[in-house]
Amino acid sequence: MTDVKFEAPLRLLTPEGTLESAPSIELAMPTDVLEPALLRSLFRDMTLTRRVDTEATALQRTGELGLWSSCLGQEAAQIGSAHAMAHNDFAFPTYRESGVAWVRGVDPVALLGLYRGTTHGGWNPQEKQFALFTIVLGAQVLHAVGYAMGLQRDESDGAVIAYFGDGATSEGDVHEAMVFATVQSAPVVFFCQNNGWAISEPVHRQTTVPFTQRAAGYGMPTMRIDGNDVLASLAATRWALAHTREGGGPVFIEAVTYRMGAHTTSDDPTRYRPAGELEYWATQDPIQRLGTLMRARGAADDTWFQQLADEADALGERIRAGIRGVVDPEPELMFDHVYAQPHLQVDRDRQRWTTLTTSDGVSS
Repeated sequence: MTDVKFEAPLRLLTPEGTLESAPSIELAMPTDVLEPALLRSLFRDMTLTRRVDTEATALQRTGELGLWSSCLGQEAAQIGSAHAMAHNDFAFPTYRESGVAWVRGVDPVALLGLYRGTTHGGWNPQEKQFALFTIVLGAQVLHAVGYAMGLQRDESDGAVIAYFGDGATSEGDVHEAMVFATVQSAPVVFFCQNNGWAISEPVHRQTTVPFTQRAAGYGMPTMRIDGNDVLASLAATRWALAHTREGGGPVFIEAVTYRMGAHTTSDDPTRYRPAGELEYWATQDPIQRLGTLMRARGAADDTWFQQLADEADALGERIRAGIRGVVDPEPELMFDHVYAQPHLQVDRDRQRWTTLTTSDGVSS
């Protein structure tokens, strides 16, 4: 079976770095989106997110991390959508949203601690308005809808965005979440990063219709955008968040992008990707296309780009030093935060662990 051909995604910035006319009222070019300061901010965040990704992969290859889930190639979808969020909006990620984490102010060293096995999470979700990474596929989408329903009942003006991949749309949790969201008119944006592969399963083995068509069946507005276009990601998510904040109910965005790296560092994509696919998507690079636009519009010069490169190098050094300097936590911490309140069984397990380690002469 050949790959399914869907309608072209909506786009504002071409792979060649030129602007296209807004294809719809919903995706009209925001008045400030071409301001040099915003373009520089978007480019900086994408560049530094990619550096975090590069360092994390290298750290895993040298045994400093147990695993890493790369977002290489998906920076525009993540950075654009994260920039659309207000301070009091809340994001629920999967395990690949390191770009969103960066924009929400999560320290990369704290984030990588999760993959080193030295923390249960690494940051305070309420402080960052960014939930902990979720490994269980699709679970965070239900969490997002529940949180959005709570905002309704608190009469908050905040909104929620749930991130997930194309593979997660085959999970019942995602469809249950969309049912709850639509019937409750919950203020939540479903942001699906369609990166072409659910581990080794291509899109055409997951669906015969666009993911937006699935979501439309639940009765919500949908948008299918070029996920490698940071301007389209920003504009679409701004519109979606405004729509849902105003009581319009949920919105579904499908960002068509590509997973340039492996599913995780334990995966070998050369075993299932067809020849030429990676080379094609390299021509769609989200960072390169924005850089071309910025140079053409005079939004940044060689000095600024070099300063950013130096900043990326400094970030890389800080990440390497931070991870290699992490002290392993005390084993007893595994019993903390299992339940919100004290729990008899957990207390017994803790006591048994202490007794065993003490009697065996093992330091606790």
